[in-house]
Amino acid sequence: MAENEMKRELKTRHLSMIALGGSIGTGLFVTSGSAIAKAGPGGALLAYCGIGIMVFFLMTSLGEMATYLPVSGSFSTYATRFVDPALGFALGWNYWFNWAITLAVDISTAALVTEFWLPDMPGWVFSLAALLLIFLINITSVKSFGETEYWFALIKVVTVVIFLGVGLLTILGIMGGHHTGLSNFTYKKAPFVGGLPMMLSVFVVAGFSFQGTELIGITAGESKTPEKSIPKAIKQVFWRILLFYILSIFVIACLIPYDSHSLLGASETNIAVSPFTLVFKRAGLASAASVMNAVILTSVLSAANSGMYASSRMLWSMAEDGYAAKIFAKTNKRGIPVMALLGTTIVGAITFITSIFGTRIYLFLVAASGLTGFIAWLGIAVSHYRFRHAFKVQGHQLSELKYHARWFPFGPIFAFILCLLVIVGQDIQSFKRFDWMAIGISYMSIPLFIILYGYYKIRYKTKVIPLTEVDLTKHQH
Repeated sequence: MAENEMKRELKTRHLSMIALGGSIGTGLFVTSGSAIAKAGPGGALLAYCGIGIMVFFLMTSLGEMATYLPVSGSFSTYATRFVDPALGFALGWNYWFNWAITLAVDISTAALVTEFWLPDMPGWVFSLAALLLIFLINITSVKSFGETEYWFALIKVVTVVIFLGVGLLTILGIMGGHHTGLSNFTYKKAPFVGGLPMMLSVFVVAGFSFQGTELIGITAGESKTPEKSIPKAIKQVFWRILLFYILSIFVIACLIPYDSHSLLGASETNIAVSPFTLVFKRAGLASAASVMNAVILTSVLSAANSGMYASSRMLWSMAEDGYAAKIFAKTNKRGIPVMALLGTTIVGAITFITSIFGTRIYLFLVAASGLTGFIAWLGIAVSHYRFRHAFKVQGHQLSELKYHARWFPFGPIFAFILCLLVIVGQDIQSFKRFDWMAIGISYMSIPLFIILYGYYKIRYKTKVIPLTEVDLTKHQH
């Protein structure tokens, strides 16, 4: 095996579960309730459907590029080759920074969740244990990461399936002894509450819930059979995500009125009012809070595990491309990018320490990583649009592609416009109030991205690559 190479050890089942686990998490278990409270049941369902369709187009775009060029750098590499090296540089660093910060958020959350059972233990002990556990899983082998993620994701999937079964039986009055039917959909101002502005703000909530689906592109570099695994995983994942999210929101909306205070009060710290816990309790399941707490803990650990994997692979890939220090390109005998993993762990740990000693810096870092996922999605849409056009201009036939993205060029254009809308609509209310502090915090990721892009562009005088010169060399593996 050549030096600094990855090992292709991830199977199709790993890929499917990684993408599925990446998008089923606290977004569904905790914040889906606030979406119903803000926009009503109809508004929430429409917003999640819209974002779900957009994510489908993004995943097929990513799938087409990933089967043609399966690399761990994913959309950073694609942007470098198909658009402009400055865009690849900015996307890569932006994404790495986002996951390193998210890793710190997840280990902090793990401590908050564990307090439910052990309120007297200091939180940092759990956070440190969680960070150590995630590091050990990732340093062992890529297979151990894939296997752990598979089981973490399976717990979440089983929970959602049980929740849907219990929820439907409760709606029909078979469990919980009270038939509600669809009465909450016509209750007071339902199904649509707060009009278009509220629905737009729920688009943002839905968008955050779906983040993590792009992990499938990063796993392509370590997939055993990318040509088969990626299309299969994309197909499975899209339908499952849409089904899980839409049906879960439908069940919650049927059983809990949109103006219930508990829908807005849900958070990782207050698991008793998670919409999932409330529905289980309503069905007469007494230990619901404890069970949901355990599920949310595995969910948070799973997110941290995926974050560690994604960020270390992105850093390794950037070092390979010359965007980061060469030391990060080193891999050990098992194909693990050890230095990239250590670097990410240290940054995650430092961010976590700031959360203990200086809440302001921590909140600043979290805000700075806020829109990164959406910026990555924009990058995917632009890269795919350019890839397909370059492919045509250079005389290639579409039949050469192992996997075709649906509805081109509508897919990437639709995803680009919707992503842009969500980014702009991130905090419309603050613009109305001229609250510059809030605007700065909400939109901080954008100037950071522009600075990265501008720095590389000015320093290396890069240009948008003409379609005839786009590098379409197949990746050897």
